Amino acid sequence: MAVDMAQLTDDLAAESGDLFRLLSRLEVDDWDRPTPAAPWTIRDQVTHLAFFDDISTLAATDVARFEREATELTALGEDFAAVVAQRRQDRAGPVAAAWLQRSRSEYLQVFRGLSPSQTLPWFGPPMSAASSVTARLMETWAHGQDIADTVQVGRTPTSRLRHVAHLGVRTLAWSFTVQGRPAPDRAVRVELAGPDGETWRWGPEDAEDRVLGSAEEFCLVATQRRHRGQTGLQATGPVATAWLDIAQAYAGPPGPGRPPGGR
Repeated sequence: MAVDMAQLTDDLAAESGDLFRLLSRLEVDDWDRPTPAAPWTIRDQVTHLAFFDDISTLAATDVARFEREATELTALGEDFAAVVAQRRQDRAGPVAAAWLQRSRSEYLQVFRGLSPSQTLPWFGPPMSAASSVTARLMETWAHGQDIADTVQVGRTPTSRLRHVAHLGVRTLAWSFTVQGRPAPDRAVRVELAGPDGETWRWGPEDAEDRVLGSAEEFCLVATQRRHRGQTGLQATGPVATAWLDIAQAYAGPPGPGRPPGGR
């Protein structure tokens, strides 16, 4: 099925709007509160999103400059994102929020005009423009979850979670590779109950390994915002069972995950 870039960017804009509304409710002191993604504060979460919006836009508009900046960043080490966040800890909360709004607006304007299959440079293998937008949506939702958990605000799941779930399924092999384990040679069938009442399916129907459950809970596990033990997800088969313990839908070094007993 062809990717509809207009719909994809509209979904990212809608997800961004939900995050901006959440940020607008924060008190001054909230910006320094530590989130479940220790040691990041709410401000760190927001500046992280804004920075990677800017660098993503640069990859689409000035490849030579992107490559220079990417070389400088990767020289900081595998977890350079943490260094980037630390360097921006002096920004006041409203300043960080305004930065994200500007960077997201520019990102959306640029990417709406791209072909979904256009290849863009990135840290590691190149990615398509559509993959970039999907990754930004996943990051926005996941970091938004950290912020919502910090200020104890509930969120209503939407059909936009299908993008996050799709990325979670596509990164099955990566989840094993980043842990230094061989990629599985067995297919996994994934069936998730979406918030719109539909069942979302991936993988062959006759696969022995299966993951069943709520789409929202799968997304929380795949982005390491919840431990699988905090969910009702059901795994059958050795690959599916191992996958839910290490699922990682985002790039970078292996994530620490979340403890089984709390957020």
